[in-house]
Amino acid sequence: MENNSKNNSPKADDKTAEIHKAEKIISLKESEYQKIKEGADKAKEYWDRLLRLQAEFENTRKRLEREKQDFIKFANEGLILELLNILDDLERSVSLTESKQQDLPVFLKGVEMILAHLYEMLKKYGVKPIEAEGKPFDPHLHEALMQVENKELPEHTIVEELQKGYFLNDIVIRTTKAKVSKKTI
Repeated sequence: MENNSKNNSPKADDKTAEIHKAEKIISLKESEYQKIKEGADKAKEYWDRLLRLQAEFENTRKRLEREKQDFIKFANEGLILELLNILDDLERSVSLTESKQQDLPVFLKGVEMILAHLYEMLKKYGVKPIEAEGKPFDPHLHEALMQVENKELPEHTIVEELQKGYFLNDIVIRTTKAKVSKKTI
């Protein structure tokens, strides 16, 4: 009996139970086994596809971020090139005036031509001035810096533009700074 009790000791029973637990044998029909195997193969295929898609997504995200940074860096290149042409014209005008090869009316005409070129370029990029003088005051378009008494104009009318305001594609990017009429007391 001692021999039997040694084999049936609590420690021996625990080890046997662990082995049986770890290697539990299940009987299945071959068709059920094939279905489980196909499911496992599909799961592995989906897992691999998921990993590839995640890597592809991460690469696309990084590429788009680089492209965005490059776009921001070079977005104004065309505008800057046109401004450089205007800068060249201004430098030539100043240079000619300094060397006394140009008189004042000719210099003024050159500056007017440069201004026209600048206005045309701004128009091309969607920038246009806000019409203000003689118009009713609109706080969305104008900023009143001063009020002046004026009997000829209705109250809250723009008397004088102190600084032009501008739209960029119909959005105010700078309000007009103006003198506004008020009632006389």
